[in-house]
Amino acid sequence: MRISILGSGYVGLVSGACFADFGHFVTCVDLDEKKIERLKRGEIPIYEPGLDALVADNSAAGRLTFSTDVNAAVADAEVIFIAVGTPSRRGDGHADLAYVASASEMIGRAMKDFTVVVTKSTVPVGTGDEVERIIRKVNPAADFAVVSNPEFLREGAAIEDFKRPDRIVVGLEDERARPVMESVYRPLYLNQGPLMFTGRRTAELIKYSANAFLAMKITFINEIADLCEKVGGDVQAVARGIGLDNRIGSKFLHAGPGYGGSCFPKDTLALLKTGQDYDVPLRLVEATVSVNDNRKRAMGRKVIAACGGSVRDKTIGLLGLTFKPNTDDMRDAPSLAIIQTLLDHGARVRAYDPEGMDAARALIEGIEFGADAYDVAEGADCLVLVTEWNQFRSLDLSRVASLMKTPRLVDLRNIYRTDEVARAGIEYTSVGRRAELSEIETQEAAE
Repeated sequence: MRISILGSGYVGLVSGACFADFGHFVTCVDLDEKKIERLKRGEIPIYEPGLDALVADNSAAGRLTFSTDVNAAVADAEVIFIAVGTPSRRGDGHADLAYVASASEMIGRAMKDFTVVVTKSTVPVGTGDEVERIIRKVNPAADFAVVSNPEFLREGAAIEDFKRPDRIVVGLEDERARPVMESVYRPLYLNQGPLMFTGRRTAELIKYSANAFLAMKITFINEIADLCEKVGGDVQAVARGIGLDNRIGSKFLHAGPGYGGSCFPKDTLALLKTGQDYDVPLRLVEATVSVNDNRKRAMGRKVIAACGGSVRDKTIGLLGLTFKPNTDDMRDAPSLAIIQTLLDHGARVRAYDPEGMDAARALIEGIEFGADAYDVAEGADCLVLVTEWNQFRSLDLSRVASLMKTPRLVDLRNIYRTDEVARAGIEYTSVGRRAELSEIETQEAAE
C-alpha cells in the first residue's frame, strides 16, 4: 500500500520505518527541512535502539522516503497517518491540537481519491470528529474516512512493540475503512496480532485510559514503598507478592523516583481536562498526578536526608538523567526535579547519562557533566542512581568507593543488593527497603 505519515518525530518515524519493513511504500513528511535533510542522509534525530538500521535498510530498498512536499505525499497516498505532536497546552493541561488541525487542513486541500485518514497521535476524545469537520470544511467534495489508531510504543523498545503488539486498536465510524486498515496491518494480523475494532471515540479513550492506569500502578507502588520504609517492610517482596496475582500482574510495580517521559505526564493531564469538560471528576487520576509530582521533589529530599540533613557545599553525583534507559528523552524526567532540589539546598551537582547529555544541557543550568560514572563519583559526597541504564548495573563498587570523598550511594531504582554495596564499604540508601538484606535478597542467598 501507499502510506504517507505527516510528522517525522518519534511516533511517525518509528511507524513509518516499521510499515516500510512490512512491505508498504511509505513517505514520511515533515515541514522541518533540516530534519528531512538529515533523515535523507541517514541521520536519525532521536535515539531508539535499532531504528537507524531499520531506516537505512528500507530507504535503500526504496520503500521509505522522506519529503517536505505535503501535497504530493497526500495526493499519492491511500492511507495518511497524522503523527504530529500534541503537547500539553500551557495554562490548562489540555492537549494542544494546533498541529493536528494544521495537518487536517493540508490533507483536505491535497486529497484526491478515497483516502483513509488515521490519527496516530495521542488525542483527546472527539478529535476524530474535529479532523473530519476540518477536512470537510476545506474540501466539501472530499471522499474520505477518519480513523483512530493510537500508538502503544515504549521508548527504548518501540520497534519490538510495533512488530509484536499486545493489541492494535482501530476506531472507525465508516466501514469502508475496515478492509483498508486490515491491509495496513496484514502482516501482524496473519500472525494473530490482536486487531481490535471499536468506535472512534472509544479508541481515543483506550489510549488515555491505558496510560492513566499504568501511571496509577507506578504511583501506587511508590506510596507502598514509602510505607515499607516506615514499618520495616520490603517493597520488592510486596511487589512480587501482589504481582504474582494474575489479576494485578507484575509490570509497572517497580518502586522508584516517579514517572516521566513524553506520555504519562501529558496524557494524565489531558484525561483530567477531558473529565472536567464533561463534568466527570477523575479523582484517582487527579491523585496520581499530584502524588507523582510531589514524589520527584521528595527524592531530592531523600538524598539530602541520606547526606545527614544538609548538602550545602557538598558534591552530589547523579547517574542517569533521562526518564528511563534506552532513550535520550528528558521530558518530565525525575532528574530535573531532583537536581533543582539539590541546587536549591546549596549542593554542587555533577551528572552523567549515556544518551541524554545534549538534551540535559539545554534544560539544566548550574551543574557539571562527567565523562562517565567513575568521573562523576570522583570526589563526590554522595552518588545518586536515578536512571537504570545497564552500564550502571555492574559498577566496580570498590573503585567507586575509593574515588568518592564520602562513600555513599542513594539507589532510587533498587538495582543493587544491600550486601554487595556494604562489602564495598559504601553507605547505602534504597527505596522501600530496610538497610539490611531485603527479603528477596535473603531468599536468593538461601537458594
